[in-house]
Amino acid sequence: MKAAREGFVRPRGKARVLVALDVPSLSQAETIAAELQDEIGGFKVGLELLTEEGSRRVVEVIRRFGRPLFFDGKFNDIPNTCGRAAAAASRLGVWMFNVHASAGAAALRQCAEKKGDALVVAVTVLTSLKDEEVKDLFGTGAAQKVLQFAQLAARNRIDGVVCAPPELAKIRADAETGNLLTVVPGIRPIWAETGDQARIATPAGAVAAGADYLVVGRPIVDPPSNVGGRRAAARRIIEEIEEAEQGLAR
Repeated sequence: MKAAREGFVRPRGKARVLVALDVPSLSQAETIAAELQDEIGGFKVGLELLTEEGSRRVVEVIRRFGRPLFFDGKFNDIPNTCGRAAAAASRLGVWMFNVHASAGAAALRQCAEKKGDALVVAVTVLTSLKDEEVKDLFGTGAAQKVLQFAQLAARNRIDGVVCAPPELAKIRADAETGNLLTVVPGIRPIWAETGDQARIATPAGAVAAGADYLVVGRPIVDPPSNVGGRRAAARRIIEEIEEAEQGLAR
């Protein structure tokens, strides 16, 4: 897949759904991936699993399920280190990886230059942070800071951004950032608990606001008992996405 500015074809339906394998062991991740591989668009592997089991091993095993793999390493270091990490992620054969926009322009450029065939997206402001926390950290509210980070990413040849649902409208409306690929955590169907996410939306709400990919963890991996199992939860979310897409097409 290519970035939007290079002819990227935006996903639809189940291709939008990236299931977060945020579990402590590779055996658990394998079980979940085996159950869901035909139901969803791809998988995300993050810091807990990568640290516990080792990045190369995790990527090798999860790639066997034949779905796109998002390597959620959240690189944030000096430019040379970020660039070398980007090259390493590319050599692993991942579909997409990420870097914190707060690492700065030079680090973003290094990642863009060293990404190989992978997509690289910039993490803007974590979805767990409330607006007052964002102001304490960055001196401005989430909506403004996310847009600033997205503009920085666009100027430095990053393919897209990771952002919370409430910031999507500003990113899509801005001339610099409107074509960026958007990867959106904080997805919570009305039947799921909020958990530690602060800035959230339903699957339909995120799609309507301009999300490309939805990162979904607990609502699918550990769904409420009244929803059914993981496959049932995934299908409910995909049905909601498809209804939202139909609404946008009218």
